[in-house]
Amino acid sequence: MGGPAMVTDTFAVSAQIDPADMPALKAAGFTAIICNRPDGEDMDQPDHATVAAAAQAAGLSYAWVPMSGGLAPGLVDAMDAALVAAGDGKVLAYCRSGRRSVSLWALAQAWKRGADPASVIAAATGAGHDLSGMAALLSDPG
Repeated sequence: MGGPAMVTDTFAVSAQIDPADMPALKAAGFTAIICNRPDGEDMDQPDHATVAAAAQAAGLSYAWVPMSGGLAPGLVDAMDAALVAAGDGKVLAYCRSGRRSVSLWALAQAWKRGADPASVIAAATGAGHDLSGMAALLSDPG
C-alpha cells in the first residue's frame, strides 16, 4: 500500500489496501475504513468482506460503498452516511487509485453538507486529485 493522501485532517484516500495493512492504519490513527471499490474489479484484489474482517479485527469500523460505472442513484447518500457513521475519527477511503473515493467525498461535502465547491476542489488537489472538472457537478446537486 502506498501511503494515504490526506485530504483533510480527518479524511484520507488511497489506492487498494491489503488486509495486512490494518494494524499500521490503526497505529496511524485511523478509526474507520470506507471501501469504494466493487469486488472483482481486478483478479488480485481482496474482496471487501476479507478487508472488512481484517479492519474489524484491528478495531477499525468498515463500510462498503462500491462505485462502478458512474454515479448511481443513492451513492452520494451512502458515502455521506458512511462518513457520518465514522464520527469524528480519522477515515481512510480507498478504491483502485483513490479517485472515486475523493470524488464521492467531494460530492458528499458539497451536496450533503453545503461545503463550498472551490474549497472541496482545493482540498482534493492538495491530496493529488484534480477535481476541477467536477466544479459544475459539485455546485448542482441536481
